[in-house]
Amino acid sequence: MQITFKLYAGLTQYLPHEARVGNAMPLELPEGTTVLQAMQPFNLPMKIVKLVLVNGVYIAPEQWATQPLKEGDVLAIWPPVAGG
Repeated sequence: MQITFKLYAGLTQYLPHEARVGNAMPLELPEGTTVLQAMQPFNLPMKIVKLVLVNGVYIAPEQWATQPLKEGDVLAIWPPVAGG
């Protein structure tokens, strides 16, 4: 199956160089891959992964290991952000 994998802010550096400009890349995964399994090849520092959305819906950290992804999903991940 294919999903769109997006990383934002300081996590963008974990994408392949050619995907950094748009913050996103297509990702081919086996059926039944979970959110956590999709993140693992990118070696993200999990202590700074704060917000995970699948198709715009928040996925709580305790669900990352069990939430399966489906064909066409958009997995978007943010580190902590600050602003005013």
